Amino acid sequence: METRATRRLLARLGLATVLGTGLLALPGVQGAAFAQSAAVHDVNLPAQPLGRSLNQLSRQTGLQIVFGTSDVAGARAPAVSGSIPAEQALAQLLAGTGMRYRFTGPNTVSIQSGTAAAAAPGIAAPAADGSVILDPVTVAGGAWDGGVNQVEITAEDLERKNPTDLRDVFADEPKIAVGSSIPMSQKVYVQGIEETNLAVTVDGSRQNAKVFHHNATNLIDPALLKAVSVDAGVAPADAGPGALAGSINYETKDARDLLEPGKTFGGLATASYDFNSNTHTVGLSAFGAEDGFEYLGYLNFAKGDNYTAGDGSVVDGSSSDLISGLGKVAYEMESGHRFEISHEQVRDDAPRPFRANIRELTNPRPWEPKVRDYTLNRTNTVFTYTDVSPEGWWDPKVVVAYSRSEVETPIYTRFDIYPGIGTTDSFNGKAENRFALENGSITAGFDFYKDDADLDAREDSATEHASNVGVYAQARLEPWDHTRLSFGARGDHQWFEGTTGEKWENAGFSGNVSGEYDLVPEFLTAKAGFSHVWAGVPLAENFIFNPGWDYGDGPEPVTSNNVTAGLVATYNGFTLEGNVFRTDIYDARVARYAVASAIAMSDVRSEGFEVGLGYDWGAGRASVKYADIDVTINGSAADSDIGTYLATPVGQIITLAAYHSFDEWNVTLGGDVEIALKYDNPSLPSYEVVNVFAEYKPEAAPNFTLRGDIKNLFDEDYVSRATYGQEFDNVEPLPEPGRSFKLTATARF
Repeated sequence: METRATRRLLARLGLATVLGTGLLALPGVQGAAFAQSAAVHDVNLPAQPLGRSLNQLSRQTGLQIVFGTSDVAGARAPAVSGSIPAEQALAQLLAGTGMRYRFTGPNTVSIQSGTAAAAAPGIAAPAADGSVILDPVTVAGGAWDGGVNQVEITAEDLERKNPTDLRDVFADEPKIAVGSSIPMSQKVYVQGIEETNLAVTVDGSRQNAKVFHHNATNLIDPALLKAVSVDAGVAPADAGPGALAGSINYETKDARDLLEPGKTFGGLATASYDFNSNTHTVGLSAFGAEDGFEYLGYLNFAKGDNYTAGDGSVVDGSSSDLISGLGKVAYEMESGHRFEISHEQVRDDAPRPFRANIRELTNPRPWEPKVRDYTLNRTNTVFTYTDVSPEGWWDPKVVVAYSRSEVETPIYTRFDIYPGIGTTDSFNGKAENRFALENGSITAGFDFYKDDADLDAREDSATEHASNVGVYAQARLEPWDHTRLSFGARGDHQWFEGTTGEKWENAGFSGNVSGEYDLVPEFLTAKAGFSHVWAGVPLAENFIFNPGWDYGDGPEPVTSNNVTAGLVATYNGFTLEGNVFRTDIYDARVARYAVASAIAMSDVRSEGFEVGLGYDWGAGRASVKYADIDVTINGSAADSDIGTYLATPVGQIITLAAYHSFDEWNVTLGGDVEIALKYDNPSLPSYEVVNVFAEYKPEAAPNFTLRGDIKNLFDEDYVSRATYGQEFDNVEPLPEPGRSFKLTATARF
């Protein structure tokens, strides 16, 4: 058996080698590896007032453009579209206006009238045809945001991954594990720490909700996502309250992300079919932008049967019945004031295993059915105000949001069946201003939340409430050459009310500092960070509420310390990175139904290291990453039950990923591999899973894309590492789907 397992592992590693290094041998790839592509952006600007065009150009390219509204008042700009450098687009907008621009930093440009700029050196005057008189200036990337242990999943990454669930979203990121094979019960763990210990937001709206431990904390449809950013461990003060082990920010799509250059209206239709579970998924959207107005409507439907696992068995309660939607409306004034309101909703309404994150128990209670009805509904409504053409120190942002998660499922007892409804909602927001400095910026403001958790389940019906007001400031500076610093602090005051109506107040401070230093400019960078976080008292899980809980002298606020350090080396498309980390969470609340367990607490520690090697050759990328994560709770090895809402055992994870675009054939090929090594304490088996894809965009139909995915190519029978219960003899955990063929067709108009 060991010999067969070794051969199987070698076969998968062999395929990974083909994915990661075999592509380098393709004709023309090695020659292109060291070519430096021009810094171009997809620009789509209609003919409109100049001020509005400058604002939109700033968003589309990341260029920070500073101008006076009085200087551009009444000026018109021509339509500009195409894949072009940001400076070229700017020059075309200003051609014939008599206005000039000057780069005041690598990514900052100042616009001045011709009269004011005439005597100033270094100011470029666009010619009538949009060309630039002075030497061209290279536009660099955006300013450093202070993250020293980040994961950034871009729109390009999401398009390449074609994700069905959150596990697909975080594929090839070994520091992030997603447990369960069913989206409505998937939970995200960052460096082994469960997501409710991070500041989680969707479009800036607070999301954390402990409704039912058998369900997902945040059910999200990847079809609606534009980007995801994760601060693992150390997070800035403006990430929000509760960032005990970092932060996760999900960002949904905007109309301007989908519009093609030169168009003011468009649409998108996507259809996919998964042959394993006979699941049909259909997505439809319409969007547009004109005269400062933007709008987007997006609906996604998924319907299918139970899937088949790698051992050939059908997993009851794994069918798809999901509907999700996103609506956005925005208006941007010529002066730069932008107002946006969005509403997002995801609903899963299908029979699930009795305990939705477990396939079944080996010794279930005789009155419990194998599956039961679950309805999980999450909504998120966000209003956002920004000034996209800030002047001087005025760069404000205001967010007011309401999020709600609800789980409805029947509760079975020996003699009765009755409905149970758990609801957690949050009214939250912030108001902040970014003060631009010569060597960076300072963001300062305040935020708030009012969280309510309610259980409607006959005699166990109860509620808990928590409200918080915080003030914060975060500096992001480049004080010296090759040095970047970020440091900040926040103070929070919380009001907590238990199920008995008793109330307590607590207050505390948080601080963080991180930095990067270029040991060898443009080659080797050292980075490190530390944070101390005060997070107040978290609400307990709704479905274990007890109206008679004994809170004693009151629950203890939870705190944490995070530290991380690493090195990054880059050379001609290669990136080599290594990082060590440690997170300690103190007095984490682990309430259970028992009367005396209302304020039970645990201490959690996650520590380990990560290394990764990546190579970008322009037409494709390849990477191999390794993470070794050790998690303990109260000094003992973590397991998935003690770690409910805290942490999960992870161990050693290896990921490999590669893709290459053959432009001459309009074809992209790629794949990824995840290898989980055997874990000893608790005992968890190893597995190796391989996914591959091929994508084709016909030259005769450039707005049409056809894609084929094979998930779990070798039909591995396995349970993903973060899935609940696999270390217990009386639990049969949820296995992942076996080999799955998926076809996707996308049409744009």
